[in-house]
Amino acid sequence: MARSGRVTLTDVAKASGVSRATVSFVLNDDPRQTISTATRERVMAAAHELGYVPHGIARALREGSSRIVVLNVDHGLEGNFSRSYVMGLDEELAEHDHVLLVRHGRAAPESLRKILDTIAPRAVLRLGEAYMQGREPDDEDRERGFAFNAGLQIGYLADRGHRHIAMAMPDHDFPLTEARLGFAREAARRLGLPPLERFVVPRPRKAGAAAVGAALAAHQDVTAFAAFDDDIALRSLTALRDLGRRVPDEVAVIGFDETEHGSLSTPALTTVRIDAEVLGRIAAREALGLDTTGLAPAPGRIVVRESA
Repeated sequence: MARSGRVTLTDVAKASGVSRATVSFVLNDDPRQTISTATRERVMAAAHELGYVPHGIARALREGSSRIVVLNVDHGLEGNFSRSYVMGLDEELAEHDHVLLVRHGRAAPESLRKILDTIAPRAVLRLGEAYMQGREPDDEDRERGFAFNAGLQIGYLADRGHRHIAMAMPDHDFPLTEARLGFAREAARRLGLPPLERFVVPRPRKAGAAAVGAALAAHQDVTAFAAFDDDIALRSLTALRDLGRRVPDEVAVIGFDETEHGSLSTPALTTVRIDAEVLGRIAAREALGLDTTGLAPAPGRIVVRESA
């Protein structure tokens, strides 16, 4: 039965009737020591019964790093992509006896240095780093990454007859802002659509309505908004309602990277759902130097509701 407090090697040694050194050899699976099968089984049974957990600092000293992986999540990455990615990363790391530490917001160099000095993480990851660097997507990205999903969003509108589309953007620059816009514009070009217009939907509510009204006045042929994310899509829906515009009859709106709020709006928000759990598992295995064979990311999909 597990006891209260941290169980030590000495506790396991007493329970199994062997020396502390023998317990250490068994639990660390030291290949240099010859220990009988019966003794190994007795030690392992005692450790399991007592609920022994290896001391992380001692193990970190042996391995040269802790069993902690740090993930930095920048602002503007709060949709289903981020949630599912973190879940997959966390679960995969746990399966390999590692712990995930998630940090939100832009990481200053001095802050990151303190983390490295304090916990010596096994790896430090940044969500969406490849896209933040603005590199061209490779074949896998085109099939399953943000480039593919941005194209999915524009393609959905094009399939419903919308040729003049505007990108509704946030009022602050996030790491993925320009990359997302670039992928959407490339998708429009490939579909033979006119260049996408771009406008910002700011807070507060009145400012958002004014911005949407100005965009529609300047681009009267626009019949659909492709939003940067669900938050911007919901701001757009509110602005259009305040302006007396009918959605989707006059202007269709589609979100991106589904949140739980879109289904509660009126009209309910059509959006792109991105499940990145497998991407998180792949990142975990790559960080640990493990084989990723058999892990295939799922492409995004359209969640069809009433707004587009």
